[in-house]
Amino acid sequence: MNVQEVQLRSFAPEISRVRVSPDHSSFRQRLAAVAETAAAEAEAVDREARFPQKAIDAARKERLLGAQIPIEFGGDGASISEVADMCYALGRACASVGMIFAMHQTKVACLVRHGAGSDWHERFMRRVAGEQLLLASSTTEGQNGGNIRFSSAAVERTGVEISLVRDATVISYGAEADGIVTIARRADDAAGSDQVLLAITRDDYTLEPTLAWETLGMRGTCSAGFKLNFKGSADQIFPVGYEKIHAQTMTPVAHLCWSSVWAGIAAAAVDRAQLFVRKAARGSGGNMPPGAAHLTTARMTLTKLRAIIAANIESFGAREGDERALSSIDFQSSINLLKVEASELAVAAVMHAMRACGLSGYRNDTEVSVGRHLRDVLSAPIMINNDRILASMGPATLMSAVPASLRD
Repeated sequence: MNVQEVQLRSFAPEISRVRVSPDHSSFRQRLAAVAETAAAEAEAVDREARFPQKAIDAARKERLLGAQIPIEFGGDGASISEVADMCYALGRACASVGMIFAMHQTKVACLVRHGAGSDWHERFMRRVAGEQLLLASSTTEGQNGGNIRFSSAAVERTGVEISLVRDATVISYGAEADGIVTIARRADDAAGSDQVLLAITRDDYTLEPTLAWETLGMRGTCSAGFKLNFKGSADQIFPVGYEKIHAQTMTPVAHLCWSSVWAGIAAAAVDRAQLFVRKAARGSGGNMPPGAAHLTTARMTLTKLRAIIAANIESFGAREGDERALSSIDFQSSINLLKVEASELAVAAVMHAMRACGLSGYRNDTEVSVGRHLRDVLSAPIMINNDRILASMGPATLMSAVPASLRD
C-alpha cells in the first residue's frame, strides 16, 4: 500500500460524524471523491504552481461549494463543524485545494450570515448553490500591509450605481474564481476603518495582473496580485457594516477553516512518518529507527492541535446566534489566538514528522517525502502574520480576566 492509499483510507474516520441529507449523498461520500482527486494531482499542482482545476471541478460535481448555503436557498445547510471537517480532509490530500476551499467557505459564511434579508444577496446565495460558484477573497491592498481592518480604496457612488478600483496585492485564485467578496471604504470621505463588504460577480469586474505568484509553498492557490476594476449596483454592498461581519463571521470562520487545513497538512505528514517508522522497524527485526521518538512527538502535537480546533469550534457554535458573545473580548482573543497557536503547532508537527523520516523525508523522490508539506505549512504563521495578531492583542490581554477555574 502506498502512502497516498494510506492517506485516502484515513479520511473516513475523521469525518464520520457528518450527517446524511435525505436529498443528497452523505458529505462523507462526496468529500472522499473530491479528496481522492485532490491527492492524485497534488504533486503536479505544487510542481507547476497551477490551479487545482480537477479537484475544484470534483467539488462542484459533488455540490460541496454550496454546502453551507441554507436548504431553502438550494444548499445543504452544513454547519461550521462539518465545513471544518471538509477543510481537514482536503488539506490532508492537497494543501492548496484545502486552502482554496477554506477561503471560499469563509466568504460563503459571510454571505449566509449577513446577506439574509437582502434580495440581491439571497439571489446570489441561490446562484452559489445552483451554479456552484467559486468565491475568492480580496482583503489585502498595497497600502495596508495585511491590515484588513483598514482600506485605502473607496466605493464611488453615482445614483444607485457604484464603482471600485482596488490595488489588490493578493487575490487568491482570483483569475479562476466566479466571484469575489471584497472590502472597501464606505465612501471617499470615510475613514479607513469605516468599511463595507461587497459581493461581486465575474461580469461586474475586470482583473489586471500586477504581481506573479512564485512562492515556497501553497503554490496552487495562485494568489497573484491584481488591479480590480468593478462597476455594479449599490445592492451588492452587504446590509451590515464590515466591522460586525469581521468580528462575528470573517475572523472566526477563517481561523477555524484555515486551522483545519493546517491540521490536515500535519496529519498527512504524520501519516508518512508513521509509514516510514513501521517499514524501518520491520526491516530491522523490530528495532526502531533513530528518529522514532519524533513520530511520537508529532502525534502528540497533532492531537493537541486537533483538540484546540475542536474546542474553538464548540465555542463558536455555542455563541453563533449571540452577537454580543461573538464580539466579546474573551471570544475575540480566543479565536485570534487559535490562528497563532494552530499555525505554530502545525509547523512543529510537520517538522517532527520530517525528523522521524530522516533523509527519506527530506528527499523529494520517496514515498515518505515531507518536503511539500513543510513548504506549504510554513505559510501558516505568515498568512496574516502572527506577530501582527499578537501585537494587536496587547490591550485585550490586559482587559481580559484570568480564569478562576479550569472550566471558566
